[in-house]
Amino acid sequence: MYKVLRNVTRFKLTVSTKIPTLRTLSVIPTPEYIFKRHTSSYKSDNVYLVDEDDSSGNETGNNINKYTQRTHTCGELRIDNVGQRVVLCGWLEFQRMNKFAVLRDSYGATQLLVPEEDTKTQKLLQNLPFESIIQVKGTVLSRPTDMKNKKQPTGDIEIFIEHFTVLNKAKDSLPFHIREHHKAKEALRMQYRYLDLRYPLMQRNLRVRSEMLMKMREFLVNHSGFVDVETPTLFKATPGGAQEFIVPTRFPGQFYSLVQSPQQFKQMLMAGAVDRYFQIARCYRDEGARPDRQPEFTQLDIEMSFTDLDNILQLVEELLGHAWPPFLGPLPKKFQRMGFGEAMELYGSDQPDTRFGFKLENCTELLKLNEKFINSDDFGAYCIVFPKEYANLNKGVKENLEKISKQFPLVKFVQTKVATPGELAPKLGKLLGDNVAAKLANHVSDDCVLFLGFGNKKQTQSLMGKVRLEYANHLEQLGVSVRAKGMHLLWVVDMPLFEPGESPGSLQSAHHPFTAPNPDDLLLLDTAPLQVRSLSFDLVLNGNEIGGGSVRIHDPDLQEKIFRMLNIDKNSMQHIIDMLSSGCPPHGGIALGLDRLMSKILNTASIRDVIAFPKTFEGRDPLSGAPSAVSDADLKLYHVKSVVE
Repeated sequence: MYKVLRNVTRFKLTVSTKIPTLRTLSVIPTPEYIFKRHTSSYKSDNVYLVDEDDSSGNETGNNINKYTQRTHTCGELRIDNVGQRVVLCGWLEFQRMNKFAVLRDSYGATQLLVPEEDTKTQKLLQNLPFESIIQVKGTVLSRPTDMKNKKQPTGDIEIFIEHFTVLNKAKDSLPFHIREHHKAKEALRMQYRYLDLRYPLMQRNLRVRSEMLMKMREFLVNHSGFVDVETPTLFKATPGGAQEFIVPTRFPGQFYSLVQSPQQFKQMLMAGAVDRYFQIARCYRDEGARPDRQPEFTQLDIEMSFTDLDNILQLVEELLGHAWPPFLGPLPKKFQRMGFGEAMELYGSDQPDTRFGFKLENCTELLKLNEKFINSDDFGAYCIVFPKEYANLNKGVKENLEKISKQFPLVKFVQTKVATPGELAPKLGKLLGDNVAAKLANHVSDDCVLFLGFGNKKQTQSLMGKVRLEYANHLEQLGVSVRAKGMHLLWVVDMPLFEPGESPGSLQSAHHPFTAPNPDDLLLLDTAPLQVRSLSFDLVLNGNEIGGGSVRIHDPDLQEKIFRMLNIDKNSMQHIIDMLSSGCPPHGGIALGLDRLMSKILNTASIRDVIAFPKTFEGRDPLSGAPSAVSDADLKLYHVKSVVE
């Protein structure tokens, strides 16, 4: 490192005390890295710099500048670096008066100072478009006291330019510039994603994601003896589940499908004695995109032999505890567990948001005081009461909730402001009966908001769960604090094995057809299959499912029985039966949705903000325009005809 040999005065520039204040830069702070530098002696006016012995052991530092043409990053230099001669590379973000510029790279931004007598660089800078790639060589100076920017990590220093090189000139008119103010709309940023990725926030998101995946690998491989195994992407269509992408082949009438997950392969690895497997897996589902869904996505896929539900949950708790970003604080060693039935009863959702109260209140027995509700099949009634300080039932939210209620045709929905409990009987007496309405008044208070749903129990629970969340969102948009801060993780367990199928009397898997039933419920498979609990579980973070797994079926006879109950053709799954019949150990695992997990950790509006190159809502690639048409010759090669309807 360089050492200043005698007192150094600031370069004699007439503009040095008249430097205009630059705008505040929104730069994500980065760690101060230490690097070895070996540079020949350099003389500039009255500053003498010589190499200082760097044999103190910097080899263990973060070699972020090794193998590059720079000595430092644009987010690295501090007041301790004053007097050092440095080389920086990056993007021209800003310039003023042709004498001051801001150079930005992946790690931050640094102010540059052009010598007053260097008219060549001033002229070059004057005509240089923003986002051009430049390299500067110069000396680190301390900014004048009144010009220091404490909001910027590098705000105490600037670089006195000695050499200025344009490595690549940008176009004069880019679609947008990298500015936090007047930010371009998302559609335009998606179309030019390579520009959007230059934003400090996107850089942070990708780096936090990379760091977390590295720690996950470290925990699984180095601490827990897992093996990272890559499994095929091209596979056979799987009955049930989400719609799959079909891939044509040169075999007439025969197609691959892109895997929804490595589920079958990881079970075959268990039969193959791999014992502990994981993979950062790419998965595909041909479904409409949503803020938390993409047609191609990434999951951390895990499977273990000779395990059970409790051990899988413990593994994930320790894995996330090891990989969890420090800026969020530590996780609890054990996550809360909640049964599926309890989640639906109290929150109306199998992904309960436990950051706030206002749980569902069961009013079923109360409404059954009215004889017309007694004989209703699967009847349920639930209410939610928001007290005075949360009472803001305006026209807009009422219309929105009424629209949501129409998605549940077997439920009657009531939403009303209640000035006093005494007015409830006249309001709802005709609908519920005077006796029921009078008793319901005991559940409310002055100036509250009451939501009531009754009808089919499952639909009522689901509707009231949505109402709870939508009204909480409405309040928070008005600035009312509803949800607690922080990360609330919980396991949802004891989930049903089956749910009703599309046709009357049919069944479909609630999880997937390889999920093991709870041993205590095996006798119910033949008599009451919808009451059978599974050994599956979901991991929920702040009301969002971020992972799901189960103990798998390892008995071939039981697996055949489940296939029959689901009306799955045995021949299409014969490879699974054969695998289980070959001596397959008990096994189970989980898949964590990494895109959704990172979105919640980084508090982004969409998972698109944590994916380098996401698809649009329509599932299109905004950069290339894919999917796109192919030639007739290519179609013929794959024995496919294009039919335009």
